[in-house]
Amino acid sequence: MKVEDIKQCFVEKFGGEGEICGYFAPGRVNMIGEHTDYNGGHVFPCALTIGTYMFARKREDRKLRFYSMNFEAVGVVESSLDELLPQSEDNWTAYPKGMVWTFNQKGHEIGQGFDLVLYGNIPNGSGLSSSASVEVVTGIMLRDLFGYDELSNTDLALYGQYSENQYNGVNCGIMDQFAIAMGKKDHAIFLDTSDLSYEYAPIKLEGARIVIACSNKKRGLGDSKYNERRSECETALAEIQKVKEVASLGALTIEEFEEVKDAIQDPVRQRRAKHAVYENQRTIQAVEALKNNEIQKFGQLMNESHISLRDDYEVTGIELDTLAKEAWKCEGVIGSRMTGAGFGGCTVSIVEDGAIEAFIATVGTAYQEKIGYAADFYVVDIGDGAGILS
Repeated sequence: MKVEDIKQCFVEKFGGEGEICGYFAPGRVNMIGEHTDYNGGHVFPCALTIGTYMFARKREDRKLRFYSMNFEAVGVVESSLDELLPQSEDNWTAYPKGMVWTFNQKGHEIGQGFDLVLYGNIPNGSGLSSSASVEVVTGIMLRDLFGYDELSNTDLALYGQYSENQYNGVNCGIMDQFAIAMGKKDHAIFLDTSDLSYEYAPIKLEGARIVIACSNKKRGLGDSKYNERRSECETALAEIQKVKEVASLGALTIEEFEEVKDAIQDPVRQRRAKHAVYENQRTIQAVEALKNNEIQKFGQLMNESHISLRDDYEVTGIELDTLAKEAWKCEGVIGSRMTGAGFGGCTVSIVEDGAIEAFIATVGTAYQEKIGYAADFYVVDIGDGAGILS
């Protein structure tokens, strides 16, 4: 799909008069640091070159008109600025509407409607953050069309998280929106979610590429166990705080956690907290390994991350476990793990260039045999964050 085709679709649906503006927000993949972002820990995501394209034009009235090229059968969805009720919509328009609602909540009033056309080449339900991509691209559009230049990309990331939490009812952390808004080509973002301090770390994979395997098991975050895991961690933290002064699970070292873990009454909650603490430390070690050009160590930490997500956090499931297990058997695989919230979605692997074709064939065949349907594979590049299309 060419960008011109998306603009042409806008003209066909809504007419060619006035100023039609174009925007893009990428998807993201998290290399390591999963379920740490709402536990005050570190994450290490990067923006991808696939993502969400939007063309939009301001209206003179309060009408909102949405069209997605990914959901053609739905057609044009009409709404209005007077119909912004949290969770009022079940379809994809809940994400852009949530951002309009958030701008209003934050005192940046959106007083005129708009027409928009959307096209995304992120696999839907893949765990590569298509919803956060839609939120951020909407934020970029609203800032541009309505002149709120004082808002930074970090502000838009926080607005996206607020919208997801308050409008769409998913208790997500900040990582997805931040990576999408702040991405940098050929770099991942080492982000401390406790205070949003971050640094860009170059991803130098000489002779290797990032390969994403999409399980094609669809998952809805809101009705998954995501909120339950978050609640388990919050309870575990409250129990630890009775014996130790600590702001978040991410603030604990492994040694400190081992000293206080028995304050957590329930063994399941103890495993959840263990994952949050150990995964945070793995992420810190992984970035250090990358800086020292120890790519094999980075891969080993990716593998350990998956095992912890499988055994302690229990968010993988047979689909993601099969993809990771089969990847570990393959020649030329440096590391492989689930990425995203889990319960479906994707794995991310670092695979040597010469082994990619065999990796896709071997893992794909084994997955089809075990699961009964195919996985999709994407060899991806790391791109820049969200912005206006030139």
